Amino acid sequence: MSTFLLRPMRSLLSTPRLGPRLAPRSARAGSSIGLATNGHRVGDRESADTLELAHTFVQGLLEPYWALNPTSLAAAEMLTEQYPNDDLVYDHLAFRTLGVPGLGIDSLAPTFLELGWRARDELRFPAKKLRARWFAPPCPSLPRIFISELLVGEVDAAAREAIAATLGATPRTLLARHSLLAAAGGGTPWPAPSRAQYAAVAAKSEYGAWVLANGAALNHTTLSVHAMRDVAGLDDLIGRLQGAGFALNAEGGAAKVSPDGLLRQASTRADARLFSFSCGASALVPTSYIEFAERLVLPEFQGLAEDQVQEHHRREGFEVGNADKIFESTYSSKAA
Repeated sequence: MSTFLLRPMRSLLSTPRLGPRLAPRSARAGSSIGLATNGHRVGDRESADTLELAHTFVQGLLEPYWALNPTSLAAAEMLTEQYPNDDLVYDHLAFRTLGVPGLGIDSLAPTFLELGWRARDELRFPAKKLRARWFAPPCPSLPRIFISELLVGEVDAAAREAIAATLGATPRTLLARHSLLAAAGGGTPWPAPSRAQYAAVAAKSEYGAWVLANGAALNHTTLSVHAMRDVAGLDDLIGRLQGAGFALNAEGGAAKVSPDGLLRQASTRADARLFSFSCGASALVPTSYIEFAERLVLPEFQGLAEDQVQEHHRREGFEVGNADKIFESTYSSKAA
């Protein structure tokens, strides 16, 4: 399967094309992009068509993200300009949802499952009243998917009532069905909240307020640092980003490191946009950001030559401690 050029929506208007491509996560080892599922070649036409659809679907999710988030776009463009011979490889894409009947993780997951992603571990964030699950891709040229949800039943009554009022009487199954479609157009499947409703939710969960304003929009993309041949690890990349003037999420330090030291992550602060509330007021609200992840080689494979290392030789999955801090990239006090 050929790689797909990831073009922001604005490129359709004859503006410069974004450099990152949907490249295999094993690109550093020089492997080609094959039609593969769970590490095996796919031979039947139906599977090939499904993978083609999965690539097209991911492309559709990324276009509005690049168009609406100038900091993410600028960071990616800086990397493509500095390293024109490198593919920028996507580690994962992340989405946020509201954990109410008919919505939540289970409202987005079926689309990815039908396209070949496989459900993996669940993560819990008690202090933030969140849970998440990640999904492994059907082939190396597609990213992992990370979907989280606010446990609405655990927030206070005022926040719950504000969420319910914003969602309105529209059947939740209908909202779920149109969440990704609305996000592709830069909107939400429900009406805008009032400023008071937004504030009531934000007071208890900035995550929840983010979802009210942004719906199922792509919360962030993550680029694989270990696939950048000319970057000497995450710390080197952090220095380059900060040197270029990018504001990073400093909660817990610019680099978020798992206890085993093998998963290292960093992110920019979210952009902000002027949002029109249903009451007629307007204010800046956080949008999305870009993350960078470095997955180091597992101890049992550290004897491999660099050109033999594949993605499955590296640290897999996610880490609660890292993700807990990265969630705060969209907190209003940390937005760019």
